[in-house]
Parts: sequence; structure tokens; C-alpha cells
Amino acid sequence: MAKKSKKKQPATVQSNGHKVVTTNRKAFHDYFIEDEVEAGIELVGSEIKSIRQGKVNIRDAYARIENGELWLVGGHISPYEQAGAYFNHEPDRPRKLLVHKRQIDQLRKNQEAEGYTLVPVRLKLVRGKAKVDIGIAKGKKKYDKRQVMAERDARRQMERALKSRV
Repeated sequence: MAKKSKKKQPATVQSNGHKVVTTNRKAFHDYFIEDEVEAGIELVGSEIKSIRQGKVNIRDAYARIENGELWLVGGHISPYEQAGAYFNHEPDRPRKLLVHKRQIDQLRKNQEAEGYTLVPVRLKLVRGKAKVDIGIAKGKKKYDKRQVMAERDARRQMERALKSRV
């Protein structure tokens, strides 16, 4: 009898063919995401291999505009195990995000407004290329978080009640 290997599937495939590698759930908890911009990521060879394996964390990451360029800071891409020490990458290095100049200008204008920041929302693979969705986010206050949790609980209770009636 052959032993079946349990291979971890880190990515979920959406209907449009994009594979969502990771989602920043903390961003949805801490911020109101008002708009999103899709950006490419400038990577080295071993980084894309680690992303395809799902060994990436964008929970504590943020984006910043510096010298007219957009950078992803605080994202962690684990080293690729099959690459040697010489060919591997630095896991926590800032990564340049690839967007159009007018998108950077729009993001800068939105970020300069009071209380807004740029937060990575999800990292996905589109036709073999890594893309990150950057959200223009406004921070939630503690009472906002409580209100969202109360609404979610109320919605769940209504769904349960409707399900039990049917």
C-alpha cells in the first residue's frame, strides 16, 4: 500500500486564475480599507520560489513612498531551502513595488490626508508573477473594532436563525 503524502497547498485559486498566496487579515481588523492598488514586486530568483511555496508573511508590513518610488517594508519572505547560502536572499529586506508614476502620485496624495496609511492587503500570483494589493487605509479606533465585531455577531445569529427555520 502506497503512502499518500500530504502536500500543503498554501495558495487558494480564485475563479479568475489568480492564486492568493497570503492575506493580511490584521489589516482588515485594524484599518478601514478604502481603495486598493495592484503592484508588482521586484524580486530575486529565490524569493519567487519561496512565495510559490507560500513561505511569506505580510502581517507587519507597510508601504512607503521614498524618492518617488513605492517600497514594501517589513514583509518577510523565508529563505528558499534548496538554494545555497550564496544564492539565497535576505528575508526582511525592503522590496521595490512596481506601479505607474501617476499611481504613486495618487497614493502620495491619499497618504498625506490625516490618518491614512498604505498597507499590503494580499499577495497573489498572477500568470506566474507576484503581485501585492496595497490598500489605502484609515486606522480604526477601539470603538470601531467593537462595532464591527457586534455587527458580525448579529449577522451570524441571523444566519443561524434563518438556517434553523428552513
